[in-house]
Amino acid sequence: MEGTKSNIWLRTVTAAIMAPVVVAALYFGYPYVVLMLLGIGALLSWEWSAMTGNKKPEVYAVIYTVSMAVAVMLNSWLGIGIALLFSMFLVWRKAKDEPHRRLLTLGVPYITIGIGSLMWIYYITAFHILCFVLVVWATDIGGYVVGKSVKGPKLAPKISPNKTWSGLFGGMALSALVCWGYFYCFGFYDWRLAVAGALLAVLEQIGDLVESAIKRHLNVKDSSTLIPGHGGVFDRVDGLIFTAPFVFLILAYWFSI
Repeated sequence: MEGTKSNIWLRTVTAAIMAPVVVAALYFGYPYVVLMLLGIGALLSWEWSAMTGNKKPEVYAVIYTVSMAVAVMLNSWLGIGIALLFSMFLVWRKAKDEPHRRLLTLGVPYITIGIGSLMWIYYITAFHILCFVLVVWATDIGGYVVGKSVKGPKLAPKISPNKTWSGLFGGMALSALVCWGYFYCFGFYDWRLAVAGALLAVLEQIGDLVESAIKRHLNVKDSSTLIPGHGGVFDRVDGLIFTAPFVFLILAYWFSI
């Protein structure tokens, strides 16, 4: 019990330090958003290349980072697509003798599209991307607090033994409240915003489970030990970068009609 309280305290302190940095970057906008995403993407690239157990992690990390940087900085779908496909081909060729060739190659679209989508969402909604970030945080917080308190049946015991159905519902409830409350402050009172928040929470949890399945396959507990109490960067933004492409596609469609 003492260890759990200590971990919660460490996670809280770390989050209290990280959250203002993210909010400030979103508030002040360009170029701080770009620099933040490039930094997160570079760290994700390093973590993915390191945890997949290979002979030349630095090479794969550079390829991931370049592909991701193109997606963040280049304003051309054709150029982004070419960079993405070329990077995947390059990793696939270089990883022909690696034990996790498919996962190494998967790292290119996972990081590139995930981080790129956050930048593309920012282009569409500017500061309101903060709502998306807050919803993801709410999912994690609600899931962690309710899951630890209520416990109950496991959500996916073979993939992530600590996740429970109560945690999922707790995350959905808090995400729904945060999403509705955020837009309420800007004069939008539509109850469907709460539904959107809950659905985003489900997508975020799927992304979390995908990362857990990858780590279980690789037999690693955390993507790294970079963030005290949280594991690695990938452990913190897995749901965010998994959900971001879906959010971008929805927003792109919404603003095109």
